[in-house]
Amino acid sequence: MSKASSSQRGSVSLTGVLLHLLPAVLLFSLFAAVGMLHVTSRVMVVDMGYRLSRAEAESRSLTRDNDRLKLELATLKAPGRLERVAREQLGMTMPAGSAVVSLSSEKPARGSASASAPSPSQDKPGVRVAGRGGSGR
Repeated sequence: MSKASSSQRGSVSLTGVLLHLLPAVLLFSLFAAVGMLHVTSRVMVVDMGYRLSRAEAESRSLTRDNDRLKLELATLKAPGRLERVAREQLGMTMPAGSAVVSLSSEKPARGSASASAPSPSQDKPGVRVAGRGGSGR
């Protein structure tokens, strides 16, 4: 063997090395990309879990506030409380029995309604007007 043939065996070209390393580099790059995608997706899932937990806690809080407000509304609308407020704060009293006007649930026909209040002597079905005891409106 000559020196030329042995020098060709010992010398390695850069292109040959790159061709041998290329599959390994591509495989490593593929594994790195898949790993980064997996980690990114897991981080997004954990973040979404935290967001869901906060939204559920806010929903429970709002439901509790809504229930409390419904109870407060029912308490404020209680007839006994309204009557007490009307008497104590507004100075209202129960009207005398003769000052109460009772109307039926029937609506009068169109065109038959008059602008003035009906007198007690008129006999209209469903309408009863009590005397006012000499006091005006």
